[in-house]
Amino acid sequence: MTESVNEQAAARAFSQQALVFDVLDAGNTIIAYKRRRVRDHVLRHLPEGSSILELNAGTGEDAIFFARKGHRVHATDISDGMQDILWEKVSREGLMGGITRELCSFTELTSLRERGPYDLIFSNFAGLNCTDELDKVLRSFDPLLKPGGQVTLTILPKFSLWESLLVFKGKFKTATRRWFSSKGARSHVEGHYFRCWYYSPGYVIKELGSGYELLGLEGLCTMAPPSYIEHFAERYPGWYKRLCRWEDRWKGAWPWKYVGDYYIISFRKKG
Repeated sequence: MTESVNEQAAARAFSQQALVFDVLDAGNTIIAYKRRRVRDHVLRHLPEGSSILELNAGTGEDAIFFARKGHRVHATDISDGMQDILWEKVSREGLMGGITRELCSFTELTSLRERGPYDLIFSNFAGLNCTDELDKVLRSFDPLLKPGGQVTLTILPKFSLWESLLVFKGKFKTATRRWFSSKGARSHVEGHYFRCWYYSPGYVIKELGSGYELLGLEGLCTMAPPSYIEHFAERYPGWYKRLCRWEDRWKGAWPWKYVGDYYIISFRKKG
């Protein structure tokens, strides 16, 4: 397996912070909202008892959720630290029959041992933004997916309304980082630096090609604040509930489906 230098840097960063992410997730109201939204979107189209290939599975929060629902998940990640914690949790939950794991980069899916084919290829919370080869990743899906199978991805777009509004707080670099990121924006986790690329829904639709039909596209954290705006839900509970309600209503409408911190996009493979 030959991962890119950037993926290796991201893997080191996330491996060292694997336990921290679980703690942060557990106590963050907005992250819980984001996970609920993504899972609801997936389950809207997914048949019972499906087989799922999860890319950048992290510490297994989504894999465990889907396994509890009766699906079978093959959880992949480039980070050995994430995979170790995932397996500790799987063992503790007694879900070894519903979840398998494999250390594999999403840019090297041609070398994947467990090739399915699967009912769903799933990637959550912008793991795919850690590569400038998303076209290569998307083109590798076809032999891994059953006819009629589903692809659901959560990706960072090139424009985020909330992030752009940070310009009014004087955070010009953060507010504009997506605007000038054709060569990747510099990101870091606890001192480990890597690059992040941003992709429009149109790019994903184009690269997957005519063999796939679009099932759904919705913005995530368009009106509801992103999780990096800390304690918003606790400080302004009335406004937070109102914004979430508005977003749930308008998530699939123009322009909101294009201006979130993320977007969720799903396809069905034809044939």
